[in-house]
Amino acid sequence: MKIKTICVVGAGLMGQQLALLAAVSGFEAYCADTSPEALKKAEEFVAGWLPKQKAKGKITDEQIEHVNKSLHFVGTLEEAAKNADMVIEAAVENLAIKRSIFAQLDKIAPPHAILATNSSYLVSSKIADATARPDKVLNMHFFNPALVMKTVEVVQGPHVSDETVDAVVEVARAFGKNPARVKKEIYGFLCNRIFSVLTKEACYLLDQGIASIEDIDTAVKGAFGHPMGPFELLDMTGVDLEYNLGMERFRETGNLADRPSPSLTERFGRGDYGRKTGKGYYDYTKK
Repeated sequence: MKIKTICVVGAGLMGQQLALLAAVSGFEAYCADTSPEALKKAEEFVAGWLPKQKAKGKITDEQIEHVNKSLHFVGTLEEAAKNADMVIEAAVENLAIKRSIFAQLDKIAPPHAILATNSSYLVSSKIADATARPDKVLNMHFFNPALVMKTVEVVQGPHVSDETVDAVVEVARAFGKNPARVKKEIYGFLCNRIFSVLTKEACYLLDQGIASIEDIDTAVKGAFGHPMGPFELLDMTGVDLEYNLGMERFRETGNLADRPSPSLTERFGRGDYGRKTGKGYYDYTKK
């Protein structure tokens, strides 16, 4: 199947980047969100990003022309998905909400369309039965910022056909990404399982007063060669995302060890979600 039109659900930080990435890569792209404010911010992001990339020599006039003609921000799923060959859902990390979205998409999108979720942790087998096309429902997990990060995890659950995986891998390559095939479903996939172990231990060391935020980040970067420390990365990806994922996992397992750490919970309660709010583990308001 030749994928020409891609629909992205959600115009937040991730969704707007995915829609722009699709358009820059030559696809017809639609991005749907019920929030007029989110759509406006997404349009402003694109308008600011394109000339900066041209000035750096990273995109051509031809690509800019294609984006301006082929990228559409719309307020309804119906308009965005009715002609889609593939949908990438980038909504909030909440299983009930995702199942509702996929049930709607199944009625709107053409029968051949692949329905992918960008969920960081939730496996597609928890969503697929909300549709009549489980063989075409899978995880396609990008990393933030999606316009920059090269890795994309393509996860094949037991319900997903080989043809679907092959098609999504080709889309990832067309996006200029390096797809990593995950042969079996597992909570958190590859990278987030590894990252969650590092994050959990970093939060434990902080909560116990063993070391400061700065010293933990400095140690990790210096010893392991990581470009960012665990707390810097949490601030970039979003404290709220990590908290919600932890709570989703805790509700599923009932294991107290799966609850978000005190330092994470404290910042979530204050609304200090990281870079996007100006404060997280670090204060960005003075920078």
